[in-house]
Amino acid sequence: MISMCSRTMKTTAVGAVIALLMPLAAEAHKGWIEPSKTVLAVGQWVTFDAATSTDPFIKDHNPLRLDNLLITAPDGSTVQPENAATGKLRSVFDLQLTQAGTYKIAVLNSGTMASWDDNGQTRRWPPRGQPFTAEGFAKEVPAKAKDLKVSQSIGRLETYVTAGKPSDGACKPSGKGLELVPVTAFNDLYAGEAAVFQLLIDGKPAKSVDVEVIADRRQYRDAVDAIELKSDDKGQLSIQWPSPGLYWLSASVTDSKADKPAKERRSSYTGIFEVLAP
Repeated sequence: MISMCSRTMKTTAVGAVIALLMPLAAEAHKGWIEPSKTVLAVGQWVTFDAATSTDPFIKDHNPLRLDNLLITAPDGSTVQPENAATGKLRSVFDLQLTQAGTYKIAVLNSGTMASWDDNGQTRRWPPRGQPFTAEGFAKEVPAKAKDLKVSQSIGRLETYVTAGKPSDGACKPSGKGLELVPVTAFNDLYAGEAAVFQLLIDGKPAKSVDVEVIADRRQYRDAVDAIELKSDDKGQLSIQWPSPGLYWLSASVTDSKADKPAKERRSSYTGIFEVLAP
C-alpha cells in the first residue's frame, strides 16, 4: 500500500533508469512555486513566490497567475491564501498553518484548444482566457477546417508544507491526469537518502514516464545538471538527492484519452520539494 504523506521506512532504490527527456526539454519556460520553508510548527506562517522562467527558481520572466491556486489543508478542506499579489516577475502569497499535518499548494490548469490552417495562417480557438465549449467549437471552427488539431491538456503544479507530523489527507490523488504520490513523505527528504515516489495516470501506475529533476541555484552552475529518470513498471521512481536545497521535478504523458472533440491529451505534473541536510 502507498503511504500518502506519512514517512515510511527507508527504502532502497527501485531501479530508476537514466533516460533522455525529450518532451520536457522542449518547453521554453518552467513554472514553479517556492515556499520559504516546508517543515514548520502549527501556527507558523509560510510565504511563497510563484513564477515561470527558463530555469526554476530564477525570477527573470513572468509571474505565475494565481487564478487557479488551490490550497488543501490536512483535513481536506480548502484554505484561502493571504496577502496575494502579482508583480512583474513573480506572484506572492502567505499561508498560516493552523492545522497539524501536510498542506498541498497547487495550481491546476486544464483546457482544450483547436488549431487549423486558414489559407496558410494558423488559427486557434478559443482565445486566451476563454473556456472551450461544444457550442463555441461548432460555431467558431469550420467543419471542414484544414489540418484541424484538437488537443486537451491537464497540468498540475504542486508543492507541500507540513506543520508537525506529516499526514495523508491533502495528498490523496484525484484519479484524473498525471499525479505524484509519496512512498517517502514529501516533507521528509534528506540529502544522501533515496526518496521513492509513484506516478499515477488516471489513478493507475504511470509506467516508463520520463522525469526531470533540477536543483535550485542554477545561476551559480556552469550547467543545468538535471537528473533524468524513468518510472518503473509500478510507476515508481527513486531519487538520490545529492545535496540540500529546493528541487523542481517534472513529467508529462501524451495519450489518446482526451474528451471529445479532442483526440490527443497531454497530462503534466510539476512538483517542488525541499531536501534537508541529514
